[in-house]
Amino acid sequence: MHWYVDVLKKYATFSGRASRPEFWMFTLVSLVISIVLAVIDALLGTGMIIETVYDVAVFLPSLAVSVRRLHDIDRSGWWVLIGLIPIIGLIVLIVFWATAGKPRENAYGPNPQEVPAS
Repeated sequence: MHWYVDVLKKYATFSGRASRPEFWMFTLVSLVISIVLAVIDALLGTGMIIETVYDVAVFLPSLAVSVRRLHDIDRSGWWVLIGLIPIIGLIVLIVFWATAGKPRENAYGPNPQEVPAS
């Protein structure tokens, strides 16, 4: 759970690097929360209002952690825009996000696995 909270603390931090566990655990927890909120919306008959508010609230942290994850593999954050290409773009991003980060310091900062969480 600390990975989720750490990403929220870095709400709009696009600099630095994010490790694979940080990115994937944030994504997993966010997905589970979205599903739970969708069920609550369905039970209450609110028409997806609660889930949409949550999705809007975590959009910027999700984008920021995606960019930091790309930095970890020594790619520019602008690569996130490849996700705008239907199907192929998402596949490329998933491969990038799943790729192991560079073990040493790169242009975007030190290895997040070696730096204590702040």
